[in-house]
Amino acid sequence: MRSLIDITDLTRDEIDEMMAVAADIINRPEEYSDKCKGKKIATLFFEPSTRTRLSFEAAMYELGGNVLSVASESLSSVAKGESVSDTVRVISSYADIIAMRSAKEGAAFVAADSARVPVINAGDGGHCHPTQTLADLFTIYREKGTFDGLTVGFCGDLKYGRTVHSLIAALSRYKNVKITLISPAELKLPDYVKTGVIKKAGMVYTETDDFEKSLPELDIIYMTRIQRERFEDRAEYERLKDSYILTAEKMRSAKKDACVLHPLPRVNEISVKVDADPRACYFKQVENGKYMRMALILKLLEESKDPVKEDLLKGQEIVVGKTGCGNPRCISQTERELEKLFKAVDEGSKVYRCVYCEKRAETPQVFRHYEIKPKK
Repeated sequence: MRSLIDITDLTRDEIDEMMAVAADIINRPEEYSDKCKGKKIATLFFEPSTRTRLSFEAAMYELGGNVLSVASESLSSVAKGESVSDTVRVISSYADIIAMRSAKEGAAFVAADSARVPVINAGDGGHCHPTQTLADLFTIYREKGTFDGLTVGFCGDLKYGRTVHSLIAALSRYKNVKITLISPAELKLPDYVKTGVIKKAGMVYTETDDFEKSLPELDIIYMTRIQRERFEDRAEYERLKDSYILTAEKMRSAKKDACVLHPLPRVNEISVKVDADPRACYFKQVENGKYMRMALILKLLEESKDPVKEDLLKGQEIVVGKTGCGNPRCISQTERELEKLFKAVDEGSKVYRCVYCEKRAETPQVFRHYEIKPKK
């Protein structure tokens, strides 16, 4: 049995296979209408969502299954102080698979470690959003027919943009993908993505704050919202919120076969007038996301027939720290009695990152090396 916490939990071959299944669902929906008969998905959304939650629920219904839904943290026992671990242990008694969103980075990791059923990360703070990445990849593939050799520009909030972090990780597996990072200085891509993914994969990349200069070079234009909910300083948000706006006029300088993506919701970073442009693919992303989530649900439920849980820390050098990572958004700051775990960036390295949120810790005060025990 396995869960999906990060897009790198899936191999490139597995993603390709899932895209093939999604395409088959589009062509032969009747063949899949009873695939999940008698199965239930629990959608636990402790942070606002429209597309992702309803996409999971529509996916399960169209596979013939049923849905148990918690649409708000305020409507759950989490509001009473219940831990993530206790919540998913309870829900494991009711559902066959869980899709969970939380504002806490690393919450999906804790959930997957505690649950008795597969857990799908539907977004954990500013960390990861692997199923949006599946939607992004399927959209790019349907529009372009390949990933190899594309120049992909990410524009806007690259610091907190979990969809950006996940998609870059996925694209790092393909050949000659070039990355252009467009953001204000305050919202640059985190170092753990730049160093641990882009540089490690040997990807060619550029960083700039000049959107219009970069636009003509891009095959994929990935716009993102400046996320008000991630800012502690409201004044800083107000200053940065309109940093980049894609307009119909600016689209005149884009490639004739460019593809404009956006994980949505949109505020005003893409003009409504761009919607009529055939290169605007963000509403196609929504539908493609449903089909990829259908393929993912089928895959994880099939693999859950093996009751042995996949070890989330297998093959990594893990230590237990005396103190946490210091990230106020990390699940380790709120989850009761959760061990402060750190992983070495490279084997034998003295540079560590928090297991849950991946915040860098130069030399954490090590309490002991972590002993990995089999999960049941």
